[in-house]
Amino acid sequence: MIPMIGRLNREKNIGIYMYGRSLVNRSVIDIMKSHRFVRQVESNELSEFESFPILEAVCAMNLGPAHIDLGKITVAYMKEGGPMEQGVSAADFVAQELSGLVGSNEKPLPESQDVVLYGFGRIGRLVARLLVEKAGSGDVMRLRAIVVRKGKSPNDLVKRASLLRRDSVHGSFKGTIRVDEENESLVLNGNEVKVIYANSPSEVDYTEYGINNAIIVDNTGVWRDEDGLGQHIACNGASKVILTAPGKGNIKNIVYGINNGDIKPEDKILSAASCTTNAIVPVLKSMMDGFGVKHGHVETVHAYTNDQNLIDNYHKGDRRGRSAALNMVITETGAAKAVAKALPELAGKLTGNAIRVPTPNVSMAILNLQLEKETTAEEVNAHMREAALHSRLQQQIDYTNSPEVVSTDFVGSRHASVFDSEATIVDGKSAVLYCWYDNEFGYSCQVLRCLEDMAGVNYNMYPKA
Repeated sequence: MIPMIGRLNREKNIGIYMYGRSLVNRSVIDIMKSHRFVRQVESNELSEFESFPILEAVCAMNLGPAHIDLGKITVAYMKEGGPMEQGVSAADFVAQELSGLVGSNEKPLPESQDVVLYGFGRIGRLVARLLVEKAGSGDVMRLRAIVVRKGKSPNDLVKRASLLRRDSVHGSFKGTIRVDEENESLVLNGNEVKVIYANSPSEVDYTEYGINNAIIVDNTGVWRDEDGLGQHIACNGASKVILTAPGKGNIKNIVYGINNGDIKPEDKILSAASCTTNAIVPVLKSMMDGFGVKHGHVETVHAYTNDQNLIDNYHKGDRRGRSAALNMVITETGAAKAVAKALPELAGKLTGNAIRVPTPNVSMAILNLQLEKETTAEEVNAHMREAALHSRLQQQIDYTNSPEVVSTDFVGSRHASVFDSEATIVDGKSAVLYCWYDNEFGYSCQVLRCLEDMAGVNYNMYPKA
């Protein structure tokens, strides 16, 4: 299966998924776990023996670029009393399901989109990994450059490559990294990425590096308003900017899956909001649709960040000067107020606070909600399970029914949040929901989805919702 999935991705720009989980560049164990997940949440007998003939049929067809959910097509084929039991062959069933894709030459983009990372910290390096991973045939999104300040070390380029190659939380880079010091570039899986040294956007002319019409992903958080971020657009070769932090003023704060429909071709500056906002908004939207939300409180138990001190020292923020590795630290979060930018219906209905805890990654949002109508924990869990598996929010909401999971189990989650059904508490109209989220990688995946939308990337999705 692995070489078949890889070939579809490289040669045809076809992404293969298992209930929303990408199978591209995954290991044997990862693919087996994806099948096990479907067995757990759908209570069926899906295995690789059932999905392999479906994948074979996909490979045999002349298909255009698309995202194909192998798991959902296979489960539909296996359905009790369905095509398999009626004697319909896997090839014929797949041909029917993907009939609209046969012979298609429609590309996700008319021409490849240049992307530049401005800043190369935690989020910047993870977005770089994702862009390289999704390079496919190279005619969609291309990471062309990384802009950083020159470090004090004479081995600056080698050190930055090392940080991309090895990560204490997310593991090693999947592929090869070669440092080309003569050309000041990193060669990532064969793709050359220029490293541009600059102290401000005004110092950069991207056209000098053959970069044109680029989208700049600002990972620094230094500028969060239109004036500051507008410096990027003033650079030759740059056209748009996406900020990986909450934007201020009139900047649209986008939570992909919720309000990405607000992204217009004429938008030059967008924000991908914050990791916590991305984690809670899809769940809140689903609960609003199913039960209504009068008001509520959001408490986020958040992994410590680079903004805090490792040991006690001066910090301009309250309490954040105390050792992040030794203390739980109460601090503020703007996520509750930021919800209103994506879901105006909840304006003024949420309060929020945060507790930073001594873990390096994976956080939890606790939603204490007053609902419009009475319900039960079983009904809430069933509703959230449906949202995670079969709604348009399946990329944003994941679902677990394991009573044994802990925070490290969610490192590397590509969802905005994971709904923990075993922790749900409901009493009439009062509900307490627990949602895990990888505040680094899950958020980076949301940033990439916003980036693709901003670039106009459009994939056909199969099976159709």
